[in-house]
Amino acid sequence: MESETKAARRVHCVVLAYPAQGHINPLLEFSKRLQHGGISITLVCTRFFCNKLQKLPDSNIAVETISDGFDNGGIDEAESQKINYYDRFREVGTQTLIELIEKLKRTGKPVDCIIYDSFLTWALEVSRKLGLLGVSFLTQNLAVDCIYEHVNKGKLQLPLVKDEIISLPAWLSSLEPWDMPSFLYEYEPGNAVLDLVVGQFSNIEKADWILCNSFYELEIEVADWMRKIWPNLRTIGPTIPYKFLNNNNDKLEDEEDYGFSVFRSSEECTKWLDNQPKQSVAFVSLGTLVSVSEEQMEELAMGLTDSGINFLWVVRESEEAKLPKDFPRKSLKGLVVSWCHQLKVLSHEAIGCFVTHCGWNSTLEALSLGVPTVAMPLWSDQRSNAKIIKDVWKIGVRSEFDEKGVVRREALKKSIWEIMKGERGIEVKSNAMKWKNLAAKAVNKGGSSWNNIEEFMDILSHLKVN
Repeated sequence: MESETKAARRVHCVVLAYPAQGHINPLLEFSKRLQHGGISITLVCTRFFCNKLQKLPDSNIAVETISDGFDNGGIDEAESQKINYYDRFREVGTQTLIELIEKLKRTGKPVDCIIYDSFLTWALEVSRKLGLLGVSFLTQNLAVDCIYEHVNKGKLQLPLVKDEIISLPAWLSSLEPWDMPSFLYEYEPGNAVLDLVVGQFSNIEKADWILCNSFYELEIEVADWMRKIWPNLRTIGPTIPYKFLNNNNDKLEDEEDYGFSVFRSSEECTKWLDNQPKQSVAFVSLGTLVSVSEEQMEELAMGLTDSGINFLWVVRESEEAKLPKDFPRKSLKGLVVSWCHQLKVLSHEAIGCFVTHCGWNSTLEALSLGVPTVAMPLWSDQRSNAKIIKDVWKIGVRSEFDEKGVVRREALKKSIWEIMKGERGIEVKSNAMKWKNLAAKAVNKGGSSWNNIEEFMDILSHLKVN
């Protein structure tokens, strides 16, 4: 391909994603918006992750790979060899990212900026070494980022003191230890994942820009506080396909999927939902990473059955063996699938509530589509998200775990009924619609996220390209 002239060449950003579905989705969606605005994008992830994808983006975004040092098995391969995955990824990833950027330059596509998942702090060092703009992209919400930043700065000491109220800015001052991310509540010195989530803020103040997958109206107090620390922080979310945000952008509004997918979706979901009454179905999905116990699986199955509410339940193939042997995969009241197109399901008029693990992408999707939630947090930031869902945004209820860490069938039934049949559901549904409208407003022309993205692209367009 012939090299573009300096006068004609568009600014080129490498977008480096952490190799997990929940991290790639928001970065890919943001990349589409930049490319639509005239920025050339190359999306980069690890070789192992890209090799196992069922689907690649339909857009014109180029996809390249680097190595994490474990091209045949990723983090699972590292764990089987008792090697610290993150240290090895930093070492090998640094070198192969530099090699990729040099290759792109040789082929007439020089890079001007690296937008990187905040977990991959070493990418900022690469940008500095190569004289490129370095932009950190936060895939979790500002409240959780604020918590981890306090740990990073030593303002929140670990281990947490039992029953002590946590003192943090704005409404976060009402948090209890149970509401904190699991890596803090269940503190283990030397935990590699804890080091990762806290370490993402080790050099963030050196980034040229900091972008967060949230929107200003959703976290006003925390956003204002964090902008005092990081003046270059901007909210640019929610990064879900414009089609689901009532956006009037003709070129992007027809896109109804992120593009990357590790799992193969079932088309049976939509057909089944089409035959269900409006707002009659409880949609259950507990994410892509965490496994639940056989005991918990049985309690979920019995709770859904006992509720009498129609349900659509996503049970990953790796989890299916834990289902009760006599539990039907399809009946008049319920359907179990191994995976589905979550955005299509959540936007379907038959859905009445979402039983969710409260991962940030799922939380943001439910909020953006006005779907009330039953919070069932499992690990990581999900406990904090569940706290916010129930007590701050008030778009759902939180199922109670027993002393064994299991949500019993009675607790699940009670939570679903509270949303679907109880008076609490009326308030929750009203709040959910309020946030849906604010999310759409944020990404539409003149909205807070729209303006922040325009500002960022304006900065990029004035870079002196090589």
